[in-house]
Amino acid sequence: MNLFLDALAWIFSPDRLTGSYSLPTLFGQQLGYTAVSVLLAAVIAVPAGWAIGHTGKGREIALAVSGAARAVPSFGLLILLVLLLGVVHRVEAAVITFVLLAVPPLLAGAFTGFEAIDRRVIDAARAVGMTEWQILWRVEVPLGLPLLVGGLRSAVLQVVATVTIAAYVNLGGLGYPIIQGIPLQRFDQVLGAALLVALLALALDLALGLLQRAVVPAGQRTVTARSVVGGSPARPVPAS
Repeated sequence: MNLFLDALAWIFSPDRLTGSYSLPTLFGQQLGYTAVSVLLAAVIAVPAGWAIGHTGKGREIALAVSGAARAVPSFGLLILLVLLLGVVHRVEAAVITFVLLAVPPLLAGAFTGFEAIDRRVIDAARAVGMTEWQILWRVEVPLGLPLLVGGLRSAVLQVVATVTIAAYVNLGGLGYPIIQGIPLQRFDQVLGAALLVALLALALDLALGLLQRAVVPAGQRTVTARSVVGGSPARPVPAS
């Protein structure tokens, strides 16, 4: 209990607001690396996932690539890339590491969002004369968006927690007080920084959870609500 109180005292100390390693600066670095990495991963994974979900081709390859990427230890990859690229390119090494961590959940969210759509909805869209491009943007993307945001949510949580290892190569972030505090036996500092990382992750999870609920198309929410009342299974419908 005393350690927890000491950690809170460390967090709320006025000293945490000044200097090059102030908490606002560390928070900004943590969020900055997370945002850049997830954005780059989305540019790679979302179009690929949509193409796989729309065409139904390449699913096995995507699953294999995602599984391999998940199996790579992030800390080991970061150190390896720093050694290969050089210390002057440690920012690039860190971003590559975090991008590879974010790609699998985004890729999975993109193509499973399309796969979850009832095929009869797609057939109905084709029957009324929609082109493949119209089906993609007016049917599949709106209906698949909730699962894509779920993949984004998972990617953000994984990356924001893992960005703490960037401090091992002197890139700052909330991992810096943890790494600095361990050899100094400043366990209040270590626990305080760990609590901040956890609170940041929880806040992002809450925000993305609300976003995931908000992007569910109105028509799909209506059908789902009626199915709950009537006891019949829900069927997604195109958003008007």
